[in-house]
Parts: sequence; C-alpha cells; structure tokens
Amino acid sequence: MSHETRPADAPSPGPTPASDRRVGPVQRLVRLLLDLVRGGLIGVVEIVPGVSGGTVALIVGVYETLIDGAGHLARGAALLVADGLRGRGIRRAMEHVRSVRWSVVLPLGIGMLIAIVAGAALLAPLLESNPIQTKALFAGLIAASLIVPIRMVGGRWRAREVVIALLAAATSFVLTGLPPAAEADPSLVVVAIAAAFAVCALVLPGVSGSFLLLTVGMYAPTLAAVNDRDLAYLGAFVLGAVLGLGLFVSGLQWLLAHRHRITLVVMTGLMLGSLRALWPWQTEGNALQAPDEGVGSAVLLFGIGVVAVLALIAVEAVLLRRRVLSPDSVSDERPEPDERPAPAER
Repeated sequence: MSHETRPADAPSPGPTPASDRRVGPVQRLVRLLLDLVRGGLIGVVEIVPGVSGGTVALIVGVYETLIDGAGHLARGAALLVADGLRGRGIRRAMEHVRSVRWSVVLPLGIGMLIAIVAGAALLAPLLESNPIQTKALFAGLIAASLIVPIRMVGGRWRAREVVIALLAAATSFVLTGLPPAAEADPSLVVVAIAAAFAVCALVLPGVSGSFLLLTVGMYAPTLAAVNDRDLAYLGAFVLGAVLGLGLFVSGLQWLLAHRHRITLVVMTGLMLGSLRALWPWQTEGNALQAPDEGVGSAVLLFGIGVVAVLALIAVEAVLLRRRVLSPDSVSDERPEPDERPAPAER
C-alpha cells in the first residue's frame, strides 16, 4: 500500500473505473433511471414548505454523494478565483471538477429540475385545495425519516446528545412558527441573497428552503417565476444558490468529518422540530390550532406517509445487505479509496 501523502486541498480520487466497468449497460440504464427518480423526489419536496430536500437525499441514499460533489465544485471555484491569475487555478480546479461523481450527480440534477418545474405547476394547486391532507402526508414522511439520522449516529445516545437534539428541535420549532413576511416583488439582489440561505436545505436535513423563502415573503414570487419562466429572476436565484452552497458545504463537510456524531444529532433535532411546520391545522400566521375538520383523512395520510418511508428504508436495507454479500456489486455511496474513519469524539 502506498504511503504517499497529498496536499490538504487536493481532490480525493473519484469512483474506481474498474468497478464501473463491471456494470453492464442494462445495470447502467437502471441506475440512471433510479437516479433520475431520486432527483425527482428531492426536487418535489424542495417546493413544499417545511420539507427538507436534504432529508429526502438522506432517505434515498445520495446525501453523501451530493455533499461530496458540492464540496469539490465549491473548492474548485475557490481555487479558480484565488489562483486563476497565476495559471494554477484552472488545472487545480479541473481536478476537483473531475472528482465529482457526475454519473450520479448529473441525473440527480436533471431529475430535480424536471420535478421542480412540474411540481410548481401541479403541487402548488394541490397544497392550496387540500392543505390539511397534503401537510398530514408530508408530516408522516418526515416523522418516519427521523430513523435515518438516528441510525447514522450509531451506538447508544448519551444524555448530552439527547439534550443537544432537544435544543435543536426547540430552535427549529420556534423558527418554523415565525409568521410569514408580507409577499413582495423583490429585487434581484435580494433574490440572490435569499437563495444563498435557502440552498441550505439541500445540505442540512431538517431545514426547508421553501419555508425559509415563505418566511421572508419570497415563496410565492419564486413559485411564480418558475411557472412564468422568468429567466432574470431564476438566474439571480441560481447564482445566489451556487454562492451559498459554496460557502456552506465546506463547513458542513468539516463537521461531518471531525464532529460526525454531534452533527447528526443536531440534524435529528432540526428534523424533529421542523414537524411543527407540517401540523395540518394552522392559521395564516402559522399559529397552531386544534384539529377541527378532516381529522380522519389526515390521520390516514399521515400513516401512509410513515409506512411509505419505513418500506423504503426496509428495501434499502435489503439492497445494502445484498451489496455487502456480493463482491461484484457497486454501492452508490461506496467510500472513496483513501477515505479514513472520522476521528472519535472526546
């Protein structure tokens, strides 16, 4: 085994070509379609206030791939800005770009884009006409998905970790209870700034980008921009999202590498507290109300959401077990060759 060291900012090697060559064309097509569907699921929830795209990325098993790819792109862009004028930036940036798992990230991105465009036209009217039933369904999905970060923490939770999770849940509960700001026609600068914060939902499970937009009064304008194909608005939004992702993802990657347990504990708490936003009976100012109508259908749909996620987790566990038992299988989230366990917390 080679003990050669590489610079701290050097990109880690991508997936092994030999593993990819073992996959036939049919398996590649199936994987492509699955990644399109996964991206579509993430894209659909991105337009639902209170539901985190990062949560769905965790559930469908592409969270680490997205984080890793976003980190490489962010570092590549930073190198291009810092060293571009000295001639080294382009070469070093391209090394990071090549380290992104484009075979997974690209279909995920396409699926997300298609789902966002389609969902803005289809899901928004559904939320308006059946808010109680729709929120109940998504509440069931999020409640069951708490299993994902809890299992990722691993081992028995310490009392300190339980307290931290409850504090994170309380913070998320309070933030999701803030009354939404008045809708306005924002400037493109404001659009970019809002997008930079909203993109955290792709990185941090439990935080809803759509809800952040709703809180600052930009949810309806953004949804209208998607439906109206307002390219100026959407361009400013994408630019702000890219900048925000570049600033945020590196910090989260460091936390996952050096403070893995506590980061996932906080994620779990944020997801738990965010369930407040999906309580079906609320006023327009986000004040909670007692159930008054549609209780039966809400309970049924909540249960359907729970069962759907539990079934998905069970299927994923079976598939993962088969991958582990099969030496020729290729996991979507396999560690990179030089990946080492995160240092233990003290």
